[in-house]
Amino acid sequence: MAQTLTGTQKAAILMIALGSENSANVIKHLGDSEIEQLTLEMANVGKISPEQRDHVVEEFHQLCMANDYISRGGIDYAREVLERALGETRAFDIISRLSTSLKMRPFDLVRRTDPKQLFSFIQGEHPQTIALIMTHLPVEKAATLLASLNQDRQADVAKRIATMGRTSPEVLKEIEKVLERKISSLAPTDYTASGGIQSIVDVLNRTDPGTVKVVMDALEVDDPDLAEQIKRQMFVFEDIVVLDDRGIQLVLREVETKDLGLALKGSNPEVAQKIMANMSSRAGQMLKDDMEFMGPVRLRDVEEAQQRIVKVIRKIEESGAIVISRGGSDEIIY
Repeated sequence: MAQTLTGTQKAAILMIALGSENSANVIKHLGDSEIEQLTLEMANVGKISPEQRDHVVEEFHQLCMANDYISRGGIDYAREVLERALGETRAFDIISRLSTSLKMRPFDLVRRTDPKQLFSFIQGEHPQTIALIMTHLPVEKAATLLASLNQDRQADVAKRIATMGRTSPEVLKEIEKVLERKISSLAPTDYTASGGIQSIVDVLNRTDPGTVKVVMDALEVDDPDLAEQIKRQMFVFEDIVVLDDRGIQLVLREVETKDLGLALKGSNPEVAQKIMANMSSRAGQMLKDDMEFMGPVRLRDVEEAQQRIVKVIRKIEESGAIVISRGGSDEIIY
């Protein structure tokens, strides 16, 4: 029965049941130690009975449903739905197993709040409070929130995120109390990791270029070393010139021609030259004609097109087709 298996054994059985392609998509999101444990267990799990497999898959499905219900209406809503669907005993078992992980997620209600509502709620808070909240948000939502702040606060908040270390649960609970948010209490000796260079890089990489420029310009004046560390880990549209010809060609196959024309309208000549050099004469001329035909375009449209192309580049990088060097003298590997 699935109940007699360890968590790692259940995960291994689930990976086998999902098949190699789906399992690979899951494993690439795990840490090295998790991959090592899971791989070892998959190798040692031996023969799996259909009953074991079905129990594990069903348990996983129920846990996913419970998480979905919690995200929609909270833990009480999830408990009510599960009790109706599975009975009181089974619902209690599932909710109990999820409770520990839920207790470790500060700002859960804030995380589910619409960014516009969240901005109106916290815009009067201290920059350190805003920075702390942003480190607990999904990066897309944090990027929207950063762009909504006044320009004089954007760099301040960005710097606080980048230099933030660990935050004690007492501080988190105090801020949540001020924000009138209810969460489960954390263990008194536990600390929640938040912030850091990568945290603000993830946010800035999903923020509009105008906001990025304001933040980085201010940081370069206030803390040049920090600004340089952030820049080394970021990738913006103009950085396309660091790709070699093969990398450029991979990108050109994936982007929309309209986006390319719009993006180049607001780029420096070096970027346009690099792009054109990797297109056929006919394709290059067609792109030039399209750009001339566009006439004047809004800066916002240009920036959005550049962001879409950067997303394509990141997607190609995540697939392993390219590895982009972020600083130093290492070469770019394809």
